Amino acid sequence: MIKNRLTWFPVHALKVRTIPLLIASQMAMISTAMISTIPAYALEGGKQPLTIERMNASPALAGTSPRGLKLSPDGQRVTYLAGRKDNQSFYDLWQMDVKTAESSLLLNADKLATNELSDEEKARRERQRIYGEGIMEYFWADDSKALLIPASGNLYYFSLADNSVTQLPIGEGFATDARLSPKGHFVSFVRDQNLYVLDLATKKLQAMTTDGGGAIKNAMAEFVAQEEMDRMTGYWWAPDESAIAFTRIDESAVEQVTRNEIYADGIKLTEQRYPAAGKNNVDIALGVVTLKDRAINWVTLREENSEDKSKDIYLPRVDWLPDSKHLSFQWQSRDQHKLDLQLVALDALTKPKTLVKERSDAWVNLNNDLHFLKQQSAFIWASERDGFNHLYLFDLKGKLKTQLTKGEWAVDELEYIDETAGWVYFTGRKDTPIEKHLYRVPLAGGKVERVSDQAGMHDPVFADNQSVYLDYFNSLSQPPQISLHGDKGQQLAWVEQNAVKQGHPLYDYAGLWQIPEFGELKAEDGQVLQTRLFKPMPFDASKKYPVVVRVYGGPHAQLVTNSWSEQDYFTQYLVQQGYVVFQLDNRGSAHRGTRFEQVIYRHLGEAEVNDQKVGVDYLRSLAFVDADNVAIYGHSYGGYMALMSLFKAPDYFKAAISGAPVTDWRLYDTHYTERYLAHPATNEQGYEASSVFPYVKNYQSGLLMYHGMADDNVLFENSTRVYKALQDEGKLFQMIDYPGSKHSMRGEKVRNHLYRSLADFLDRQLKRSGQ
Repeated sequence: MIKNRLTWFPVHALKVRTIPLLIASQMAMISTAMISTIPAYALEGGKQPLTIERMNASPALAGTSPRGLKLSPDGQRVTYLAGRKDNQSFYDLWQMDVKTAESSLLLNADKLATNELSDEEKARRERQRIYGEGIMEYFWADDSKALLIPASGNLYYFSLADNSVTQLPIGEGFATDARLSPKGHFVSFVRDQNLYVLDLATKKLQAMTTDGGGAIKNAMAEFVAQEEMDRMTGYWWAPDESAIAFTRIDESAVEQVTRNEIYADGIKLTEQRYPAAGKNNVDIALGVVTLKDRAINWVTLREENSEDKSKDIYLPRVDWLPDSKHLSFQWQSRDQHKLDLQLVALDALTKPKTLVKERSDAWVNLNNDLHFLKQQSAFIWASERDGFNHLYLFDLKGKLKTQLTKGEWAVDELEYIDETAGWVYFTGRKDTPIEKHLYRVPLAGGKVERVSDQAGMHDPVFADNQSVYLDYFNSLSQPPQISLHGDKGQQLAWVEQNAVKQGHPLYDYAGLWQIPEFGELKAEDGQVLQTRLFKPMPFDASKKYPVVVRVYGGPHAQLVTNSWSEQDYFTQYLVQQGYVVFQLDNRGSAHRGTRFEQVIYRHLGEAEVNDQKVGVDYLRSLAFVDADNVAIYGHSYGGYMALMSLFKAPDYFKAAISGAPVTDWRLYDTHYTERYLAHPATNEQGYEASSVFPYVKNYQSGLLMYHGMADDNVLFENSTRVYKALQDEGKLFQMIDYPGSKHSMRGEKVRNHLYRSLADFLDRQLKRSGQ
């Protein structure tokens, strides 16, 4: 997925006051509807101006921002990963005793070996958006007495009884995708493209597959599964540990390209099988291997009477049923118009049965919300069949029993099911699309209750066997804080309050922190567009200020939210430098239903740009806006939007900053690109119209592009093609390319240089143009 990897963590809440909401003009295209349900917060603290160097330095401005939150299976401990004060990117493992609410260091990462990662693991972490050093992941044993910790290709078993760390005997090579089996008796991992299992009692290591190598990969997720389907693994344990389901992928037909990764001291040539739009995907099979005898049996992926038996398909999800005798998998057609939930019995793997069919004239979105109940023969399934993502209860024959949630709002994710008490917990946007709250609904159907309280974004982590959860909360004025809650939302304890008070890294700057004004505009088809506007600090209504429009604009993303984000640090810097910063979530963005999202189908960069123009029309109506000095800035899909907006609407935008943009969708991968543009063979006109190149001739001036020269997601070629096209046109522009940088543009020195360059460019384009 093209994600803006310059997005960052959220933060914490303080004193409440009311803020003015965005007042819409009387222009016909602009709605006067207000978002009146969202309380605003004001930060208290010092008034030290924010610098670019401080944005990226340690300790992190957001304060303690733990990740990897988990509750031990027995519910006695909260564990999490926290960066060090002198290096926010180096993580140790911490714990909090639930009874005493006392926190302490559980394991110092220095006790583990820190070797260079393998290329496979580096790529996998890039797909997972995992960045940092030290302990990056860990797994609890079922008895809560031990933890499995993968580190630098090795596996460590940490016993809480005596705080001992034992390196496990996994043989030669680098272990990836390691985990404990459901009951904690085994450790599984992938090495050299084969699946291995280590018996923790006997320390016996067995290869479950042996034919991996070259183009054959066992138990590994293919590129598009990792990047686009949110499937980071290729194997799944049966709940009773009797068997493992796994994928076998054959990449032989996938085009192998030579990708140049340009570093400061040389060029690394990387051979990569990259499934570009319209090209071949992997050939995928699903097998089940039994631990007792390592026998492998293969699953038939389509029913005998199915209308579509194509092998050119995707396998986005695999899930065991609680009885360990049945396996489910989701079959998706290549055009993504069809998604079928299939069920097979282990004694009849060649006879799959279809439980649920999802169909769309555009595309069917994937989710992680399938859950098979233990106490009844039923399962919960999420679907957008009524236009919004909602939860449905089916029996095991595929018959719909009840729709659990409904309405013109979207469920984000199924979080937890308490079968005994009869509650289904989920996050969603029932109250407003710009906040995420925790709700619950009776398992038998009934009234939806809101569980979370504070206005902002709630990401709960539930215990395995009880309705107790950790709430990872943030808002525009609250860096991430973590608290422990009971089944009705009652707070039991703080894990990390992260209060912005004296001594907090943000405190000295908090007095100048600006809270945006929210508003709503109307798109050309009448749909509502959410906006945020940050005013300069200090603000004088009699003056005119230049504007920076910050954009992402792509599917499955949202910028206009009541959330804390490190991305907003540069926004705060800009408002302190005398800029208005404006954001608008155009059609195609997430959490607004299929009509809002699917308007972009078969033609990207059209509705999105039109909506951004609506935003500029609104800005022009504000007396304090310098309408002649408006720039647009985005990264990834936002970089694409910046180019399309400047090229297609040069009378709206004086300048643009385009970071790591896709410029020709034929260069991007199959699953993402064909979801929105269909196969190139069936939509040649759409691909041409969605590319930036037909509009290069419209470019006048004011463009800065930047790109990481080792980007393996949006390939550097996307930018170099634009460089050449502009040069051929004799057009003047600026570019900054970063040797060795990936799509995320990580690293303190890289980010300092990048943002200093962007600030200088904006000053020259919008403030000094008349000099």
